[in-house]
Amino acid sequence: MVSFGQQSTKVKQLSDIIEQDIMIGKYKTDESLPSINYLSKQYNVSRDTVFKAFLDLRERKLIDSIPGKGYYVINRQEKIFLLLDEYSPFKNTLYNSFVKNLSVSYKVDLWFHQYNEHIFNTILHEAIGRYNYYVVMNFDNEKFSPLFNRINPSRLLLLDFGKFEKDNYSFLCQNFDKSFYEALSKLTNNFKKYRKIVFHIPTNSKHPRVSVDSFRKYCYDNDIVSEVISDEDIDEIEEKTVYIVIRQTDVVSIIKRSREKGLKCGRDFGLVAYNDTPAYEVIDDGITALSIDWNEMGKKAARFILDGKTVQEYLPTEIHLRNSI
Repeated sequence: MVSFGQQSTKVKQLSDIIEQDIMIGKYKTDESLPSINYLSKQYNVSRDTVFKAFLDLRERKLIDSIPGKGYYVINRQEKIFLLLDEYSPFKNTLYNSFVKNLSVSYKVDLWFHQYNEHIFNTILHEAIGRYNYYVVMNFDNEKFSPLFNRINPSRLLLLDFGKFEKDNYSFLCQNFDKSFYEALSKLTNNFKKYRKIVFHIPTNSKHPRVSVDSFRKYCYDNDIVSEVISDEDIDEIEEKTVYIVIRQTDVVSIIKRSREKGLKCGRDFGLVAYNDTPAYEVIDDGITALSIDWNEMGKKAARFILDGKTVQEYLPTEIHLRNSI
């Protein structure tokens, strides 16, 4: 006898049990499932609970039904090509959310192109025609890859960024200019105790440069002294200065150098990071971060696969306010 817990509904728990039985081969492809009456007695649940569990499994493309013959297992495993730019903790959050929100009828192959156009073209060229769906982060914010024209737009989802014409495609993107400006505006009161804001965006960073324009506009509109640093590292940590950084390594470097000078983050200087990670909750007394919800992006990407509906959405830039400013 299976004991149902309180963590979710009986319908969800029963559908998960049947899905697991399908995964381990207890119920094979094209094989009929036990009747609703049988499963109702076996698991001591109502017939309605079993019926709703079957509906859930059919929606997830694991089973189907024939009138008068009942429900049976189907084999419609669809292959998904997922091409991301590079590994990072928040990309890992995206991937885990994406896979979690799909059923076992989908197989996800994960690749990284490291912002290298040749690697991107090679991987994508080899993948075209071999997958049911393509979920791709482009190699460049300003260039639209001509290879995209070889993929059915209903089967392609562009992720994260792309300041190019993409009205004919589904996309889930960050907005690196307007949303960045709006996020900074919400922090204006926090910035008032500092004399200057420094935006550190190294020359070799792949972060879209439109953020620099938005940063300068925000500082100009609010009469704030500002500086953009494109050097690889920030050599000196100045008091009464807020630093906005892109890379997690720069967060660590600034904290270490400030401690060498006896400066306290959030008191003597400020620090804001881009793209939140769990580490920012515990580094020093907490690092304020500007970030989209990567977990939500994974969910929405999975929903595109499951529903097959066009999606064109910019996810909002959220503020995770902590003690660093």
